[in-house]
Amino acid sequence: QVQLQESGPGLVKPSQTLSLTCTVSGGSITTNRYYWMWIRQPPGKGLEWIGYIGASGNTYYSPSLKSRTSISRDTSKNQFTLHLSSVTPEDTAVYYCARDFGPTGLYDYWGQGTQVTVSS
Repeated sequence: QVQLQESGPGLVKPSQTLSLTCTVSGGSITTNRYYWMWIRQPPGKGLEWIGYIGASGNTYYSPSLKSRTSISRDTSKNQFTLHLSSVTPEDTAVYYCARDFGPTGLYDYWGQGTQVTVSS
């Protein structure tokens, strides 16, 4: 059974960089054909896809967030990390990590989500 768990600060000040880590158990982030996603849901809004890191370490980001986003990984810890720079209150959201095979847009495993609030 694959499990994903997000971790990171719940409160970030405007203009700072938000960093969240997803720890994966029950499966390796280097297994071929799997893509590891970051998604968020602002309050009162729908899900917004942020980007992914693939099994080979390749990355792809949402065009609307690309200039502020990077995703890295630590294969020795089976973790991948989201970095979102120059945050504003509009980045306040519940942030999720998830797994996709393909990618197909169908996520078979999700983390429970972590609330991040951007406020001074």
